[in-house]
Parts: sequence; structure tokens; C-alpha cells
Amino acid sequence: MPIENTNKSVQSEKLNPTPPDQVLFGGSKAMAEVRLRAQKICRTNIPILLCGEGGTGKEALARWVHTNSEQAGGEFVKVNCAAIPGPLLESELFGYEKGAFTGANQSKPGRVELAERGTLFLDEIADLDLNLQSKLLHFLQDGTYSRIGDCMERKVDARVLCATNKDLEQETAAGRFREDLFYRIHVFRLKLPPLRERREDIPYLAEFFRLHFQKQFAMTAEPFPPEMLEYLQNLNWNGNVRELSNGIARYVLIGPEAVLAEEESHKRSPAGKYRSMNGEIVPLKRVAKDAIKEMERNVILEALRANQWNRRKTALTLKISYRALIYKIRDAGLVSRRTAGSAGLRGTTQSVSH
Repeated sequence: MPIENTNKSVQSEKLNPTPPDQVLFGGSKAMAEVRLRAQKICRTNIPILLCGEGGTGKEALARWVHTNSEQAGGEFVKVNCAAIPGPLLESELFGYEKGAFTGANQSKPGRVELAERGTLFLDEIADLDLNLQSKLLHFLQDGTYSRIGDCMERKVDARVLCATNKDLEQETAAGRFREDLFYRIHVFRLKLPPLRERREDIPYLAEFFRLHFQKQFAMTAEPFPPEMLEYLQNLNWNGNVRELSNGIARYVLIGPEAVLAEEESHKRSPAGKYRSMNGEIVPLKRVAKDAIKEMERNVILEALRANQWNRRKTALTLKISYRALIYKIRDAGLVSRRTAGSAGLRGTTQSVSH
């Protein structure tokens, strides 16, 4: 079993500051119920299953539960069960001993160990390999496990939170998810409503993201005009909060001319007129770093095209320094014209000139 770098797929990280409660939960009836239920069980140690469509804020809620739990002093360790093949995921979850397989030159603790006295967040749990499901079930039952290549059992005290955008009852009935594991992680369920069911939150959420991306990109964006807010409220937002955040990031980067909804790509239609003004805020999901990087690359690429690949003019258009643009071009993989020509990359990699 080769060892691969999985830092981008399985991450152990200290908890980022969670948004204020009024931003995370808002005041809608649906989110008030979610908040009430979360408050009742956050200080217990029982497993929680977070359900909802992709982008509705399951990770943000998981982080809130961790912050308000008895495990807040420990780490919040996130594992994306869908991002890594089963055998490799097993080594990342439970660790391995030196010599356990080819390439295991030293012992390595698993993510489970890193979550000691903290929280283990298993995202996309429905996609966990069937063989790994049995080992996870054993860990959830008594808190013990063994590293790969080790016969010694280890014990960890960690709270486990799981999230899925699939119907686990259907996955269980189809034989893709163990029934006993389903009942083990389904002690308590929190379901997050989609953004289209809480449209009145969109103006407040959009402003939250505007301020966030202004700080992240070190740029200033004009406040949203009322017409734009109304437009945003009348879209379906199939990608939920995550999709809205990407749209606001484009707005901050290239201004009001940005097509926030990318209608030509997604072909969304208006979803009905705005109905209420309760001042609610939806739960947030941390914007994925890889999504932001790809989005920023596309914006830089369009700006370079508009300025005939002149980097100094592009930097002025994007309102960033020339040095910052050069760094971002390199980070995005946009090579120079000379390099692109010599490597025969025309048509696949854009070239950049002074």
C-alpha cells in the first residue's frame, strides 16, 4: 500500500472561529428548531448525524457543536470519507505501524488519535467503504481500535459527528450502508433546510460574505444595491450557501459586472418572489480552499484576456499589486508565454505577458 499525501482530502486542523450565533442560525422557524435541538445535545457525548443538501452548512454546525461542547478544548478533526479510497482512508483514520506495508518507514497516528478529547467529524459518511464501516462500528461501540500492522488495542475518548447529503435509510435498504452502523450514528439527527426555504436570510448572508471576502482578498466591494439583493433572493441556489458564497466572492473580485448566478452555466430560473423580511441568517459552511482557488484562477484568467495578457494592466483592473498578481498567476498554474510555447501547451494553458 503506497503512502500518499492526503492533506487536501483528510484534514486535521484547529477549529476556526465560528460565525456569531445570529449569523449561523438566524431567526427563521426552521433554523430556530435546529438551534433548539443543537443546544439540548451539544454538551452530551452522543453521536449526531447532520443531514441536508450539499452546501447547507453541515460542517459549520458541526464546528458550532464542538465549540459549545465539553470537547471544545480538544481538536476538531475533519475527515472526508468520499475523497479517499478505502484502504488509504483506513490508514489515515486509524494509523499504522512501521513496516505495516511497503513505504511505511515510520509509525503514524491516525485521525482518530488526533481527536482525543476532541471531536471527530466524518463528512460524507454514506460514502464510507463497506469494509471500513465494520471497523468504524467497532470503534464507536467501545472507543477502541488498532493501527494497521499492530495487534495492540488503543482507546480514544472522542465525540463523533457524522454528516451526509444522502438518504441513509435508502442506502441501508440498498445494502450500501450497514444497518447496525446506521443506528449507532443515528442517535440524534439534525437536518438543515436548503437556502431556497429561507430566502429572507439571503441579504444578510450576502453581506456577511461580502465583508469576509473583502478581508480575504484585501479588496473593497461596493454594498449591494436593492435590485441585486432582490435578484439574489429570487434564484433557486441549488448549491445552497456554498454557491451563494462563490457568487459573492466573484462580486468582490470583479465588481457589480460579475454574473453572480452564472445563469448560462447553471440555467437556473427565478424561484418565486421574495416573501418575508424576518432578518434571518442561515448557517454557514466554511468555503473550501480548493473551490476558492479555482474561482480566483478563473477571474484572473478572464481579466488577463480582457487586458490582452498584460499583467500590469490586469493588476490595476483587479485592484491588487503587481507582485500579488504574479504570485497568484504562479499559484494558479498560468505559465508564461515562452514556457507555454516551448512546452507545446497552446490550447491547454493560457500564456501571460507583461
